[in-house]
Amino acid sequence: MNQGPRHAASTDEVEALIAQLEQQMPEVQMRHTDIFALANAWAERYDAVIAATPGPDRPAVEARLGRIGIRWGVMPGARVTTEFRALALPDEAEPAQQRRKA
Repeated sequence: MNQGPRHAASTDEVEALIAQLEQQMPEVQMRHTDIFALANAWAERYDAVIAATPGPDRPAVEARLGRIGIRWGVMPGARVTTEFRALALPDEAEPAQQRRKA
């Protein structure tokens, strides 16, 4: 689990449940080869974590669970697997005048 500054810590119990969920996901995915069984197993674990989460922490924990779910393919969202430049400009080193002539 990523414990970087972006992740607001919840209670120790919630943090333990999230860590346990992340540890179990490879086994859960291997054991539940049917997409509906996998979705059900994910939903049970998701609901257990949310039930243990205090109200004020719920949005942050839901966001974390969403990212975990996207990574494991059980929640909608884009999985980016390659690095790309956000501002890729053609020939950045080339002066603007030379680009106009070409």
